[in-house]
Amino acid sequence: MTDIKIRAEPAPFLSDEEVREGIELLFFSYRDFTAEPDAILTRHNFGRAHHRVVHFVGRRPQMTVGDLLTILKITKQSLNRVLGQLVRQGFIVQHRGAQDRRQRLLELTEKGRELERQLSAPQRARVAAAYRKAGAGAVEGFRKVLLNIIAAPDDRRRFDRGRPSRRSQT
Repeated sequence: MTDIKIRAEPAPFLSDEEVREGIELLFFSYRDFTAEPDAILTRHNFGRAHHRVVHFVGRRPQMTVGDLLTILKITKQSLNRVLGQLVRQGFIVQHRGAQDRRQRLLELTEKGRELERQLSAPQRARVAAAYRKAGAGAVEGFRKVLLNIIAAPDDRRRFDRGRPSRRSQT
């Protein structure tokens, strides 16, 4: 994949209005995509940062704190606040690395897996329904659009097809 060149003007086949409408669609879809999980998070006095941590730790059990910091692009202080709450309340456990004892490996507890299921179920249902309605060609096109919105090449490479997932490597 090549680096993205950010331009102020839209691609020749798109009008400025079409690009602005796309941005507006992202705002509305994100609002609706996060509404149900936000209500669940509120019951636990958590915010979206907690959701992101639970999501990524759930997707990649035994991930290091360093890997999580890289993905989230937040400060250690911000992560420690959120992670500390999740650990204290029994949603995440930390283990020392087997080879490197300085590493902190993160894993959801059963309570954390249940929270992750509750948070992701409405989102999975919403995305699956939208994919079914749009069809395979639109899904692939949408995937390409999202990949090209991601600025960092390393982050885009996480989604290279044919590349073994982190889960299958462990």
